[in-house]
Amino acid sequence: MKVLLFNGSPHKDGCTFTALSEVESVLHAQGVETELVQMGTEPVAGCLGCHACRETGRCFMDDDVNTFAGKLAAADGLVVGSPVYYASANGSVTAFLDRLFFSGGKGFAYKPAAALVSCRRAGSTAALDQLNKYFTISRMPVVPSQYWNMVHGNTPEEVRQDLEGMQIMRTLGRNMAWMLKCIAAGEAAGVPKPEMEPRLRLTNFIR
Repeated sequence: MKVLLFNGSPHKDGCTFTALSEVESVLHAQGVETELVQMGTEPVAGCLGCHACRETGRCFMDDDVNTFAGKLAAADGLVVGSPVYYASANGSVTAFLDRLFFSGGKGFAYKPAAALVSCRRAGSTAALDQLNKYFTISRMPVVPSQYWNMVHGNTPEEVRQDLEGMQIMRTLGRNMAWMLKCIAAGEAAGVPKPEMEPRLRLTNFIR
């Protein structure tokens, strides 16, 4: 079993990384392999809505989005971490995920996923709501914790002092490992994935 952890912060070893590392440590203790992918500081282009990916399954901008899509297709679960910018995920994360899920979302169905956010004070729940929508529209089960998946602090040291937040990260890791093991047990017992109906796009609000 393998979980991808995506650090959407431009700060490689910052607050978001600190939260993801706490999740990762528990996954390792539960026997789950991980790979932590750092977004980096290069600009990320947003989706142009060209629909070229509907033919190829890949974004025509051949960059880290396509590389990550291949990693996720081969993995069993996903954790996305983002700092909070103006009560939402940062712009680079949003651009990255827009293209990732628009081009490759069909291949991510039934992979457990979770989001976590890091902020100084507020805006965290709005950012979490935004990130979770990528998962639910792609048929990805959302992994819960014992509270909303957030940590607070201006520095990694302050985040580590957020004892409740760090416990939430550990609980998230345990719940992710448990869900992955339950899915594997179900597959071994012959339980099939849900049957997908052909998608309908018939409800228009302007006629």
